[in-house]
Amino acid sequence: MYPHRQKSALVKKEMRLFRAVVGDDLDAPSLLKTALACARRRVVVKRPKLAPALDDRQPTYCIKSENTRFDVYMESKASALDF
Repeated sequence: MYPHRQKSALVKKEMRLFRAVVGDDLDAPSLLKTALACARRRVVVKRPKLAPALDDRQPTYCIKSENTRFDVYMESKASALDF
């Protein structure tokens, strides 16, 4: 899940209820490590534009849009041009 917002506007009621039931995403760093261990070429993580990177590892590169950022983690064997 996305981290909590810093803005005063509330998210939709359904998403507030969903977050209350599910809770915060505390296992995201361990999930990233598992995905990196299983991935053959890359792992792409969708994050809010201003959110910090997951875990200690910095992404290989980022694709940024107006409100969203895609962090791309590549295997060391692959290059950024291998799509």
